[in-house]
Amino acid sequence: MRRLRFFPSAMAVPLSLFAVSAHAYVGPGLGLGAIAVILGIVLSVLIALVAIVWYPIKRRMAARRKAANESSKTAPGEGA
Repeated sequence: MRRLRFFPSAMAVPLSLFAVSAHAYVGPGLGLGAIAVILGIVLSVLIALVAIVWYPIKRRMAARRKAANESSKTAPGEGA
């Protein structure tokens, strides 16, 4: 007998169209936990994106501030 290799992937969509409800109870703890997990993932991705953008800007601002401080210390005409 020949074995079907792609049965799970080929039959996933047609079988999901005929799914029957389980009549199972999902308590408020599971719902709140799922919401917390989703919010945690979304917030971590947003914080990662902000960090990727913010830290190079912060480094550039610090370099400009340092250059401005060094140039003001050695400005001509201020006297020693």
